[in-house]
Amino acid sequence: MNISIEKFSKKINEVINKISNKENGKIKDVAKILSKKYLDGSHLYIFGTGHNHCIAEESLHRAGAFAGVTPMLDKKIDFSEGITKASSNERDKSLAKKIFEKFKPLKDDSIIIFSNSGINQLPIEISKIAKKKGLFVIAVLSIKYANSLLPKSFKNLSHFCDIYINNYSPIGDTIFEEKNIGISSSSTIAGIFILNSLWAEMYKFLKNERPLPFYKSSNLPRSNLHNKKIENKFKNKNIFLK
Repeated sequence: MNISIEKFSKKINEVINKISNKENGKIKDVAKILSKKYLDGSHLYIFGTGHNHCIAEESLHRAGAFAGVTPMLDKKIDFSEGITKASSNERDKSLAKKIFEKFKPLKDDSIIIFSNSGINQLPIEISKIAKKKGLFVIAVLSIKYANSLLPKSFKNLSHFCDIYINNYSPIGDTIFEEKNIGISSSSTIAGIFILNSLWAEMYKFLKNERPLPFYKSSNLPRSNLHNKKIENKFKNKNIFLK
């Protein structure tokens, strides 16, 4: 196979276009619900293990990101303690309660759970706990990938949420296959596209709020004046605003 930047660009744009066209209604519905919940005083959380942890981290104090959000970041599920431990932990549902209690989401809050394969036990358990506590639960996963991994009698993450968004990543996550090896992943790009699509749609409902609950780049002149107002508003709900 002749793999190139041009072919990757074409293939990854096909993934993004599928999300934009086929998940458009769901993304708009979720944005409307999250905006209303924000206006009613609720908070949003984002969870992901492994490389999905990067998508959760993307929401933290990011230029252009919705500010009323806390990523559920934890060293047990990123790679700071090594890939072997992180890979093992994302399959360990016993960690869910500890991680959930660390952030203390409340009833009527919301959570977006990113899990490309949709089968790892920790994200599924987080979703179950969130549902039990009365949170609005959104899952983002590849339905095609998830369905390829489990018999129909087993339930993936899409069965434990209020609504799911399909990221349309291929089986195995990679765009190309060469000599039985996958090349160039897709789910992180897809996930961050979905996240920023939600922010774009939420702005329509929140544009009259003051301070506007979206961060400015810290490198822009006087951006700290706006960002500080936002930080003060959310510091009691976001443990990372120190």
